[in-house]
Amino acid sequence: MKAIVDKETCIGCGLCPSICPEVFEMDDDGKAKTIVDEVPSGNEDEAKDAAMSCPVNAISVD
Repeated sequence: MKAIVDKETCIGCGLCPSICPEVFEMDDDGKAKTIVDEVPSGNEDEAKDAAMSCPVNAISVD
């Protein structure tokens, strides 16, 4: 499973790293980024929750 953040859509609210810090963090530009190539086993539900919680739908998890 892979998580992708659309940096152009991201507003930098910080929800995704608060929900799933194993996959997301805030970048120096104030926007979210992924910190892993593949979502670690056991963190799939949290990554999906982070994507669903994004207020601007900037995260896709497939």
